[in-house]
Amino acid sequence: MSRAVAAPRPHPLDRVPPATLVIAGATTVQVGAAFATTLFDELGPAGTVFLRLGFAALALLALWRPRLRGHTRRDLALAGAFGLSLAAMNFSFYEALDRIPLGVTVTIEMLGPLSVAVAGSRKLRDLAWIALAAIGVGLLSGGPRDLDPVGVVLALTAGTCWAGYILLSARVGRTFPGGGGLALAMAVGALLMAPVGVAVAGTHLLRPELLAGGALVALLSSMIPYSLELEALRRMSTRVFGVLMSLEPALAALAGLIVISQGLGALEVVAIAFVMTACVGVTLDSRGPPRLDA
Repeated sequence: MSRAVAAPRPHPLDRVPPATLVIAGATTVQVGAAFATTLFDELGPAGTVFLRLGFAALALLALWRPRLRGHTRRDLALAGAFGLSLAAMNFSFYEALDRIPLGVTVTIEMLGPLSVAVAGSRKLRDLAWIALAAIGVGLLSGGPRDLDPVGVVLALTAGTCWAGYILLSARVGRTFPGGGGLALAMAVGALLMAPVGVAVAGTHLLRPELLAGGALVALLSSMIPYSLELEALRRMSTRVFGVLMSLEPALAALAGLIVISQGLGALEVVAIAFVMTACVGVTLDSRGPPRLDA
């Protein structure tokens, strides 16, 4: 007599629509970014980034337990470069947040993945989408709000690092199984930020409430969204994923308003809408968008 094989128990997230998972992940990223700004007075952007990457690295290393054996020096150098891009992206992003509003920062930063999506394209429509995004950023930079030019440059730097992150992420994903490459890169990023973070934050890094705040930022900005997006991408096309991720500037503006009372003017709302429209247009015109989360 043959024995009946029990069906695998469904994962709790299987019942949640994948689009809901993506939006929830993007929302936690922006809420985490808004909350991170409340730590800047004691930790500074550098100390906050150090705690975020450090706690995220500990969690990912415990989860994936990546092995160094079996990988060449070139593989490890690739993971190191990925970690450098993570550290630079988060550091420049948080430094920008210290100077300009969250919704504006994320909107400008979106130029990074947008550029990757249209790189090498000869389509006239792609050039039109880029022009629309550039107009949006131009409206933000030249609008009625007197934006800190250093903050704008830092947001553009974060976008450039985001583009590098996207390109390296694909290579790391093919080289390391599961999330092992990300875990190693996160650890490298935390180590790179350690000297700057410790120099800026000093003994504040020993305060339990600030350590708890850093752990919360890591949970909201790294662990939760990464897990939700990984699950969502198993059940949805990358094109739909990219369209949903184009909502990030709006979610950032909303998180900035609710969490830290950062309002936006009408012109800034229009500018954000321009960039979001460009992101959606590029996504629908392409075969599939790059991964947008850090």
